[in-house]
Amino acid sequence: MNFINIKVLVFAALGAGMFLGNAQTAVSKPSKENSQSAKVVPTNLKWSERMMLSEMQRFPESWMLDFSKSPKWTYPAAIVLDASEKLYAKTGKKEYYDYISDFGAKLINEDGTIISYELEKYNIDLLNSGNVLLYLYEKEKKEKYLKALQTLRLQIDGQPRTKGGSFWHKKVYPHQVWLDGLYMGMPFYAHYTHDFTKGEDAKKAYDDVVLQFDEVQKNLLDEKTGLLYHAWDESKEQAWADKKTGLSPNFWGRAMGWYGMAMVDVLDFLPKDHPGRARLISYIKSYADAVIKVQDKDNGLWYQVLDKAGEKGNYTEATASAMFVYVMIKSVNEGYLPKSYKKAAQKGYDGIIKNLISVEANGIVNLNKCCAVAGLGGKPYRDGSYEYYINEPIRSNDGKGTGPFILASLEFEK
Repeated sequence: MNFINIKVLVFAALGAGMFLGNAQTAVSKPSKENSQSAKVVPTNLKWSERMMLSEMQRFPESWMLDFSKSPKWTYPAAIVLDASEKLYAKTGKKEYYDYISDFGAKLINEDGTIISYELEKYNIDLLNSGNVLLYLYEKEKKEKYLKALQTLRLQIDGQPRTKGGSFWHKKVYPHQVWLDGLYMGMPFYAHYTHDFTKGEDAKKAYDDVVLQFDEVQKNLLDEKTGLLYHAWDESKEQAWADKKTGLSPNFWGRAMGWYGMAMVDVLDFLPKDHPGRARLISYIKSYADAVIKVQDKDNGLWYQVLDKAGEKGNYTEATASAMFVYVMIKSVNEGYLPKSYKKAAQKGYDGIIKNLISVEANGIVNLNKCCAVAGLGGKPYRDGSYEYYINEPIRSNDGKGTGPFILASLEFEK
C-alpha cells in the first residue's frame, strides 16, 4: 500500500468518526418530542387528559381517589370516574376504562355485596358511586354489578323523607335536606330508571326525581339573591337551623356546586317529553344568574362562602369554581342556557388554570385550594357559621374538584 492510499484511508476513517460524532450530537440534542416522552404527564395533551393522568399517578388504584387507605365505598371516586368514562369514549385509550373497571372489581364482592356499604344507614351520599356500576354493568354484564345496583335501588325505596317528599340526607340527620344530596342521589336514580324501569313505574320514578328539585326550590331558595342555602331542617330542631325557616345560615360554594351538577346530569336521563324537564331548565337559568352575580370580577373564581367575598378568611375555592364552570358550559353546549353564558364559564375556567392549577416539572397537574370537607351537625358539632366554613381543612387534588375540572375541560374541548 503506498503513502497516498494510507492518507486516503486515514482521512476516510477520520471523516467517518467526525460524522458519527456529529450524528451522536444531533441525536442527543433534546427535541420537543423527546422532552414530552420524559414527562410522566405530557404537557402537549389537553387539560382533560393531563388532569386525569395526574390523578391516575397520584391514586394508582381508583378506590384511592378519596385519599382512602383501603377499599371503601365512598362518593368522590365516582366523579373522577365519570370523567374517565367520557375520556375513554373520546379517546378509546384502554387505560381509562381499566381504571374504572378496577373500581368495580375491588369494591363489589362476587355475591354482589358492596365493601363497607350499610344500607340501613340510609346515607344518600353512598348512591353516587352506583353510577360507576351502571356503566360497568352496561359494558360487562356481570351479575355481581346487577345485584349491587338492586341493593342501592332498595335504599331509595326506604330512604326517609320530609312531609313534602324530600329525601333526608342520612338517617342520622333526621328531617334534614342538604343540597349535596341532590347530586349524590338524583343522577343515579334517574340513570337507574332509564336503564331498568319501564311504563308507569318509570313515570313515577321520574316524577319523584323532579319532585326533589321542586321541593329544594321551594324550601332552600333565597328569593333575594337567587342562591340556595346549604341545608334545611324541617323540624327546626338543629342548632344550625333558623328557628323560623329551618334554614342553615350560609351559602356554601360547593353545596351550590353539587346542586347545579345534579340538575345538568339528571337531564341526561330525564325523558325529553317529561313535563318536569322545562322546570329543571328554568331552575338552571335562575341558578346560573345567581352564581354569575357572586363570581369574582377580576379572577373569575368563586368563594368558599359565596356572598362574602371581602370578609376576612374567605378564599377562592377550587371545587365550587370547577363545578360552576362545568354546570354553565355543559348547559350552554346542551342548549339549556343561551350561548352568552359561555363568557362567564370561560372566565371561570381561565381563572382556575391561572390561579389554582400548578404543574410539576414531570408534567403532573395539581388543583390547589380545595375545601376538603364541610357539613352540618354531627360530632364534633358543625354549626354552619361563616367561621366554620372558612376554617375547614384545605388540600390539593380532591376528587370533588379534579373530577368537575376534567368534566368542564371536556365540555370546552368539544
